[in-house]
Amino acid sequence: MRDDPTRFLGSIPEHYDTGLGPVIFAGPADVAARLAASHRPSRVLETAAGTGIVTRRVRDMLPAESVVVATDLNAAMLEISRGKFPRRRERHFSRCGCDRPSVRRRGIRRRVVPVRRDVFPRQGQGLPRGPPGARAGGHYIFSVWDTVDHNRFGRVVVDVLRSVSDVDPPPFMTVPFGYAAIDPIKASLLAAGFDGLRVELVRMQGVIDDFDRFASGLVFGSPLVDQIRARGFEPDDLRRAVAQSLRDEFGEAESAPLQFMVFDAWRA
Repeated sequence: MRDDPTRFLGSIPEHYDTGLGPVIFAGPADVAARLAASHRPSRVLETAAGTGIVTRRVRDMLPAESVVVATDLNAAMLEISRGKFPRRRERHFSRCGCDRPSVRRRGIRRRVVPVRRDVFPRQGQGLPRGPPGARAGGHYIFSVWDTVDHNRFGRVVVDVLRSVSDVDPPPFMTVPFGYAAIDPIKASLLAAGFDGLRVELVRMQGVIDDFDRFASGLVFGSPLVDQIRARGFEPDDLRRAVAQSLRDEFGEAESAPLQFMVFDAWRA
Protein backbone atom coordinates (compact mmCIF):
# COMPACT_ATOMS: atom_id res chain seq x y z
CA MET A 1 0.00 0.00 0.00
CA ARG A 2 2.87 2.40 0.72
CA ASP A 3 3.83 2.38 -2.98
CA ASP A 4 0.29 2.75 -4.33
CA PRO A 5 0.63 5.16 -7.30
CA THR A 6 -3.10 6.03 -7.40
CA ARG A 7 -3.59 7.77 -4.03
CA PHE A 8 -3.61 11.54 -4.63
CA LEU A 9 -4.75 12.64 -1.18
CA GLY A 10 -4.10 15.33 1.42
CA SER A 11 -2.12 18.27 0.05
CA ILE A 12 -1.02 16.37 -3.07
CA PRO A 13 -3.74 17.79 -5.38
CA GLU A 14 -2.82 21.41 -4.59
CA HIS A 15 0.90 20.83 -5.21
CA TYR A 16 0.03 18.90 -8.39
CA ASP A 17 -2.11 21.75 -9.71
CA THR A 18 0.06 24.75 -8.79
CA GLY A 19 3.53 23.19 -8.94
CA LEU A 20 3.34 20.76 -11.87
CA GLY A 21 0.38 22.12 -13.83
CA PRO A 22 1.87 25.34 -15.24
CA VAL A 23 5.14 23.69 -16.30
CA ILE A 24 4.44 20.18 -17.56
CA PHE A 25 0.66 19.82 -17.96
CA ALA A 26 -0.63 23.10 -19.42
CA GLY A 27 1.03 22.65 -22.83
CA PRO A 28 0.03 18.99 -23.29
CA ALA A 29 -3.48 19.89 -22.11
CA ASP A 30 -3.79 22.43 -24.92
CA VAL A 31 -2.71 19.81 -27.46
CA ALA A 32 -5.25 17.26 -26.20
CA ALA A 33 -8.06 19.80 -25.96
CA ARG A 34 -7.53 21.10 -29.50
CA LEU A 35 -7.51 17.55 -30.86
CA ALA A 36 -10.70 16.65 -29.00
CA ALA A 37 -12.43 19.84 -30.15
CA SER A 38 -11.44 19.20 -33.76
CA HIS A 39 -13.83 16.22 -33.81
CA ARG A 40 -16.72 18.49 -32.72
CA PRO A 41 -18.09 16.08 -30.10
CA SER A 42 -21.42 16.56 -28.36
CA ARG A 43 -20.22 14.53 -25.37
CA VAL A 44 -16.75 14.07 -23.90
CA LEU A 45 -15.79 11.53 -21.23
CA GLU A 46 -12.50 12.42 -19.55
CA THR A 47 -10.84 9.76 -17.40
CA ALA A 48 -8.08 10.58 -14.92
CA ALA A 49 -9.26 14.20 -15.10
CA GLY A 50 -7.25 15.16 -12.04
CA THR A 51 -7.50 18.84 -11.11
CA GLY A 52 -9.27 19.82 -14.33
CA ILE A 53 -6.33 21.16 -16.32
CA VAL A 54 -7.52 19.46 -19.52
CA THR A 55 -11.18 19.75 -18.54
CA ARG A 56 -11.04 23.54 -18.42
CA ARG A 57 -9.43 23.76 -21.84
CA VAL A 58 -11.80 21.26 -23.45
CA ARG A 59 -14.81 23.10 -22.02
CA ASP A 60 -13.55 26.41 -23.41
CA MET A 61 -13.12 24.98 -26.90
CA LEU A 62 -16.48 23.20 -27.22
CA PRO A 63 -19.92 24.65 -27.95
CA ALA A 64 -22.02 25.49 -24.90
CA GLU A 65 -24.41 22.62 -25.59
CA SER A 66 -21.64 20.00 -25.42
CA VAL A 67 -21.42 17.97 -22.21
CA VAL A 68 -18.14 17.08 -20.53
CA VAL A 69 -18.07 14.30 -17.93
CA ALA A 70 -14.84 14.38 -15.90
CA THR A 71 -13.93 11.31 -13.82
CA ASP A 72 -11.08 10.48 -11.48
CA LEU A 73 -10.17 7.92 -8.84
CA ASN A 74 -9.68 10.62 -6.21
CA ALA A 75 -12.39 13.02 -5.05
CA ALA A 76 -9.72 15.43 -3.74
CA MET A 77 -8.37 15.94 -7.25
CA LEU A 78 -11.82 16.71 -8.67
CA GLU A 79 -12.50 19.11 -5.81
CA ILE A 80 -9.62 21.32 -7.01
CA SER A 81 -11.18 21.40 -10.48
CA ARG A 82 -14.41 22.92 -9.14
CA GLY A 83 -12.69 26.24 -8.63
CA LYS A 84 -11.91 26.42 -12.34
CA PHE A 85 -15.60 26.52 -13.27
CA PRO A 86 -17.30 29.56 -11.70
CA ARG A 87 -20.87 28.97 -10.67
CA ARG A 88 -23.53 30.49 -12.88
CA ARG A 89 -26.59 31.90 -11.18
CA GLU A 90 -29.88 31.39 -12.99
CA ARG A 91 -33.49 32.14 -12.23
CA HIS A 92 -36.12 29.41 -12.06
CA PHE A 93 -39.84 29.96 -11.47
CA SER A 94 -41.93 27.98 -9.00
CA ARG A 95 -45.63 27.22 -9.40
CA CYS A 96 -46.50 30.05 -7.03
CA GLY A 97 -44.95 32.50 -9.48
CA CYS A 98 -42.03 33.39 -7.20
CA ASP A 99 -38.68 33.38 -8.90
CA ARG A 100 -36.16 31.15 -7.12
CA PRO A 101 -32.39 31.57 -7.65
CA SER A 102 -30.28 28.46 -8.14
CA VAL A 103 -26.64 27.75 -8.79
CA ARG A 104 -25.40 25.48 -11.59
CA ARG A 105 -22.22 24.67 -13.42
CA ARG A 106 -23.34 24.28 -17.02
CA GLY A 107 -21.93 21.55 -19.21
CA ILE A 108 -19.65 19.92 -16.60
CA ARG A 109 -20.31 16.73 -14.64
CA ARG A 110 -17.82 15.16 -12.25
CA ARG A 111 -17.69 11.58 -11.08
CA VAL A 112 -15.40 9.68 -8.74
CA VAL A 113 -14.88 6.20 -10.18
CA PRO A 114 -13.51 3.11 -8.39
CA VAL A 115 -10.17 1.59 -9.34
CA ARG A 116 -10.45 -0.91 -12.19
CA ARG A 117 -7.19 -2.73 -12.74
CA ASP A 118 -8.34 -3.89 -16.18
CA VAL A 119 -8.66 -0.27 -17.37
CA PHE A 120 -5.36 0.88 -15.86
CA PRO A 121 -2.94 -1.88 -16.88
CA ARG A 122 0.66 -2.18 -15.84
CA GLN A 123 3.53 -1.62 -18.23
CA GLY A 124 3.71 -4.30 -20.89
CA GLN A 125 0.07 -5.34 -20.50
CA GLY A 126 -2.74 -4.61 -22.90
CA LEU A 127 -6.23 -3.18 -22.58
CA PRO A 128 -8.14 -6.44 -21.95
CA ARG A 129 -11.64 -4.96 -22.05
CA GLY A 130 -10.95 -1.74 -23.86
CA PRO A 131 -11.38 1.83 -22.61
CA PRO A 132 -14.85 2.68 -21.28
CA GLY A 133 -17.20 4.97 -23.17
CA ALA A 134 -15.69 4.52 -26.65
CA ARG A 135 -18.66 4.14 -29.02
CA ALA A 136 -18.87 3.53 -32.73
CA GLY A 137 -17.89 6.76 -34.41
CA GLY A 138 -16.17 7.97 -31.24
CA HIS A 139 -12.53 8.84 -30.61
CA TYR A 140 -10.24 7.80 -27.77
CA ILE A 141 -7.58 10.47 -27.22
CA PHE A 142 -4.74 10.22 -24.73
CA SER A 143 -1.07 11.04 -24.36
CA VAL A 144 1.92 9.33 -22.74
CA TRP A 145 5.25 10.79 -21.72
CA ASP A 146 8.32 9.71 -23.58
CA THR A 147 11.18 8.35 -21.46
CA VAL A 148 13.01 10.40 -18.82
CA ASP A 149 15.90 10.77 -21.27
CA HIS A 150 13.59 13.00 -23.34
CA ASN A 151 12.02 14.68 -20.30
CA ARG A 152 14.97 15.80 -18.26
CA PHE A 153 12.88 17.21 -15.41
CA GLY A 154 12.00 13.59 -14.66
CA ARG A 155 15.64 12.56 -14.88
CA VAL A 156 16.52 15.25 -12.32
CA VAL A 157 14.08 13.76 -9.81
CA VAL A 158 15.23 10.18 -10.47
CA ASP A 159 18.87 11.14 -10.00
CA VAL A 160 18.16 12.94 -6.71
CA LEU A 161 16.19 9.97 -5.40
CA ARG A 162 18.92 7.53 -6.32
CA SER A 163 21.54 9.71 -4.66
CA VAL A 164 19.85 9.19 -1.29
CA SER A 165 18.29 5.73 -1.75
CA ASP A 166 20.14 3.59 -4.27
CA VAL A 167 19.02 0.30 -2.70
CA ASP A 168 15.27 0.93 -2.51
CA PRO A 169 14.44 4.14 -4.39
CA PRO A 170 10.80 5.27 -4.44
CA PRO A 171 9.34 3.71 -7.61
CA PHE A 172 6.67 6.28 -8.50
CA MET A 173 8.70 7.95 -11.26
CA THR A 174 8.63 4.69 -13.23
CA VAL A 175 4.86 5.14 -13.64
CA PRO A 176 4.51 8.33 -15.72
CA PHE A 177 7.51 7.45 -17.90
CA GLY A 178 6.85 3.72 -18.19
CA TYR A 179 4.48 3.66 -21.19
CA ALA A 180 6.67 5.15 -23.90
CA ALA A 181 6.68 2.15 -26.27
CA ILE A 182 4.29 2.76 -29.17
CA ASP A 183 3.95 -0.80 -30.48
CA PRO A 184 2.36 -2.35 -27.35
CA ILE A 185 -0.12 0.53 -27.13
CA LYS A 186 -0.98 0.15 -30.81
CA ALA A 187 -1.50 -3.58 -30.40
CA SER A 188 -3.71 -3.05 -27.33
CA LEU A 189 -5.91 -0.51 -29.10
CA LEU A 190 -6.39 -2.67 -32.18
CA ALA A 191 -7.11 -5.70 -29.99
CA ALA A 192 -9.70 -3.63 -28.12
CA GLY A 193 -11.64 -3.09 -31.36
CA PHE A 194 -10.46 0.26 -32.66
CA ASP A 195 -10.34 0.58 -36.44
CA GLY A 196 -7.84 3.40 -36.88
CA LEU A 197 -5.06 5.16 -35.03
CA ARG A 198 -2.92 8.28 -35.38
CA VAL A 199 0.16 8.94 -33.27
CA GLU A 200 1.96 12.28 -33.06
CA LEU A 201 5.26 12.99 -31.36
CA VAL A 202 5.10 16.40 -29.69
CA ARG A 203 8.00 18.47 -28.41
CA MET A 204 7.64 21.72 -26.51
CA GLN A 205 9.14 23.77 -23.72
CA GLY A 206 7.65 23.95 -20.25
CA VAL A 207 8.28 27.43 -18.86
CA ILE A 208 9.57 27.44 -15.26
CA ASP A 209 8.53 30.68 -13.55
CA ASP A 210 9.40 29.46 -10.06
CA PHE A 211 11.96 26.68 -9.49
CA ASP A 212 10.99 26.19 -5.85
CA ARG A 213 7.30 25.80 -6.71
CA PHE A 214 8.11 23.38 -9.52
CA ALA A 215 10.31 21.34 -7.17
CA SER A 216 7.49 21.30 -4.60
CA GLY A 217 5.17 19.94 -7.27
CA LEU A 218 7.63 17.24 -8.27
CA VAL A 219 8.16 16.07 -4.68
CA PHE A 220 4.83 16.81 -2.99
CA GLY A 221 2.45 16.68 -6.00
CA SER A 222 2.10 12.91 -6.35
CA PRO A 223 2.16 9.70 -4.25
CA LEU A 224 5.95 10.00 -4.51
CA VAL A 225 5.87 12.01 -1.27
CA ASP A 226 4.30 9.06 0.59
CA GLN A 227 6.93 6.72 -0.82
CA ILE A 228 9.66 9.09 0.35
CA ARG A 229 8.27 9.24 3.88
CA ALA A 230 7.77 5.47 3.98
CA ARG A 231 11.52 5.07 3.42
CA GLY A 232 12.39 7.37 6.32
CA PHE A 233 13.43 10.43 4.33
CA GLU A 234 12.38 14.02 4.88
CA PRO A 235 10.54 15.22 1.73
CA ASP A 236 11.50 18.86 2.24
CA ASP A 237 15.21 17.95 2.16
CA LEU A 238 14.66 16.26 -1.19
CA ARG A 239 12.61 19.23 -2.40
CA ARG A 240 15.55 21.54 -1.79
CA ALA A 241 17.89 19.14 -3.58
CA VAL A 242 15.50 18.89 -6.55
CA ALA A 243 15.13 22.68 -6.72
CA GLN A 244 18.90 23.14 -6.87
CA SER A 245 19.29 20.43 -9.50
CA LEU A 246 16.56 22.07 -11.58
CA ARG A 247 18.36 25.40 -11.42
CA ASP A 248 21.61 23.73 -12.44
CA GLU A 249 19.92 21.98 -15.36
CA PHE A 250 17.45 24.60 -16.63
CA GLY A 251 18.34 27.87 -14.91
CA GLU A 252 19.77 29.57 -17.98
CA ALA A 253 16.83 28.73 -20.25
CA GLU A 254 14.19 28.88 -17.46
CA SER A 255 12.31 26.16 -19.29
CA ALA A 256 12.37 22.38 -19.51
CA PRO A 257 12.04 20.38 -22.74
CA LEU A 258 8.95 18.16 -22.84
CA GLN A 259 8.38 15.23 -25.19
CA PHE A 260 5.27 13.07 -25.35
CA MET A 261 3.14 11.05 -27.76
CA VAL A 262 -0.51 11.82 -28.49
CA PHE A 263 -2.78 8.96 -29.58
CA ASP A 264 -6.09 9.36 -31.39
CA ALA A 265 -7.90 6.05 -31.93
CA TRP A 266 -11.37 5.66 -33.38
CA ARG A 267 -14.10 3.16 -34.09
CA ALA A 268 -15.86 3.25 -37.43
